[in-house]
Amino acid sequence: MKTKAVRLYGKMDLRLEEFELPEIKDDEILVKIISDSICMSTYKAAKLGSDHKRVPKNIDKEPVIVGHETAGIIEKVGKKWQGKYTVGAKFALQPALNYKGSMDSPGYSYRYCGGDATYAIMPQEVMELDCLLDYRGEAFFMASLAEPMSCIIGAFHASYHTTMGSYEHRMGTLPGGTMAILAGAGPMGLGAVSYALQMEQHPRRLVVTDIDEGRLARAAALFPPEEQKRRGVELLFINTAVLSDPVARLIEINGGTGYDDVFVFAPVAPVVEQGDAILGKDGCLNFFAGPVDTAFSAKVNFYNVHYGATHIVGTTGGNTDDMREALLLSEQGRINPAVMVTHVGGLDSAAEATLHLPDRPAGKKLVYTQISMPMTAIADFAELGKTDGRFAQLAALCNKHRELWNAEAERYLLANWPAI
Repeated sequence: MKTKAVRLYGKMDLRLEEFELPEIKDDEILVKIISDSICMSTYKAAKLGSDHKRVPKNIDKEPVIVGHETAGIIEKVGKKWQGKYTVGAKFALQPALNYKGSMDSPGYSYRYCGGDATYAIMPQEVMELDCLLDYRGEAFFMASLAEPMSCIIGAFHASYHTTMGSYEHRMGTLPGGTMAILAGAGPMGLGAVSYALQMEQHPRRLVVTDIDEGRLARAAALFPPEEQKRRGVELLFINTAVLSDPVARLIEINGGTGYDDVFVFAPVAPVVEQGDAILGKDGCLNFFAGPVDTAFSAKVNFYNVHYGATHIVGTTGGNTDDMREALLLSEQGRINPAVMVTHVGGLDSAAEATLHLPDRPAGKKLVYTQISMPMTAIADFAELGKTDGRFAQLAALCNKHRELWNAEAERYLLANWPAI
């Protein structure tokens, strides 16, 4: 069977190609991929090429398929898995395998397995680790977005607090505490806001900072502070770019004390230092954003580490339980990962969109791998609809859902755009 896929050959060298997939082995599964959302981690893999820890050294001769926020349909099941997996079933992929100590992952390390493809082969370790997950939801893109949501959920679970005199860590964010999400109006920050607000023991105060007024305005529209106030959450959006002393203002907002939980969503030293400076006693800083610079560092106040019990954790990716939680919360409507999506395109837009993620900032860019379509902003649908009725229909469908991408729009797109 032939597939079309975006493959990594070297640093900033992504190519959309058609090639033959081998016949699956008895312990493999063939899948038809429908959606894949683009992750900044894929850009980092493209930028570093074979210097990336998950990317093989010989990609110039044996390129790998990129993309790991993946959902689709099972096409063919090898004999070993025929009692567990069913042809025609929808799936979501948990790509953080950690198989026998290896860092190999779909979307970074495999010749025939990655999300930016029409078809792919799941290697046996994916099923052995139970990382090919059954998906019962309506929209494929929600299954794709379960992967970045699982990373956020993992970060919340990895944060911890302590009790003086005890050496046991209480895992998770502080129930009823105060929380700051720095550089938090981007797609992953919005996902974190969505997750924090649905928690049964949510923070009583949640402060979201950014330096982009447009992104902050969109965030406030998606999560109206008045609505959250009725739920017992004081939600504030703060533009730190206009503050002469952001640390002092953030402390003032929090009643003159530091925060219990701080998440940093940008690998920028001043933001990390700002996060450290606003920690309260026993405050936990979660450094979520992965840097490209292997020597990345920032100043930390070790006086506060010693006397204030402040501490830092860092997480990369979630685990399978996090992924299951993301899928369940989405199916229950308790989180809406659609808040992360700002662009939609076809497989032929994936390579360029990936290579230009940093210099064309936006929310999540969602790829539908079975169609051909330029990467298009949802905000542009209405204007494009003046000359193309299909975009007018997409605009109308998104308008029904607070200008967010949704299952109705997905169905219309898949039915009305040309196959690649």
